[in-house]
Amino acid sequence: MPPEDLILAFDTSAAHCAAALLLGERCVASRLELMDKGQAERLFPLLEELLAGAGAAWRDLTAIGVGTGPGNFTGVRISVAAARGLALSLKVPAIGINSFDALAHGAARPVLASVDARRGQAYVARMGFDEAPVLCSPGDLPEDWAGLPIIGHDAAAFAAAQGGQMVSAAFAPAEAIAREARARRGLVQPRPAPMYLRAADAAPSSDPPPVILP
Repeated sequence: MPPEDLILAFDTSAAHCAAALLLGERCVASRLELMDKGQAERLFPLLEELLAGAGAAWRDLTAIGVGTGPGNFTGVRISVAAARGLALSLKVPAIGINSFDALAHGAARPVLASVDARRGQAYVARMGFDEAPVLCSPGDLPEDWAGLPIIGHDAAAFAAAQGGQMVSAAFAPAEAIAREARARRGLVQPRPAPMYLRAADAAPSSDPPPVILP
């Protein structure tokens, strides 16, 4: 591979297994496979196929980009754990990118970014402002956000309800993560960590906990 930054990015925070390989400014490979489950088993074979198809090897990578959610709890943990492990073994930085930043990468500001929160709602963030995302449905966006363009989950419904305009994502999910990670290269970055905005849907187990022997 040419002596340029080679960034591998991947994401399993939604019902997909997505990966992209960015060489300098060029996306040289990209895959997105839709799946509700099985990301843990599919992720590394997908990454190996992506690298092989581009004529690259693990040792060629200069950084890892990973989607940190919000999204499926298990899916987010799969990718974040994989990114941390790869960063440690390859001695390259791992850069966590949340779904809002990935959605809005390359979009003109101001813009709203919407991520599926299930139950007929979405997490919506006003990009470029230091404020927390809002959990809402299309009819109850904050009043001062009305009329802003919106990108992401249920964007058409949000745009219709608040008088804004639906905007398409500039890049596929993994490529957006790779490009956002490239933009942050050289900056001090914390280790990737899941972005959780509400508790898991799973109920606590009714089974008794294991006994810890002395």
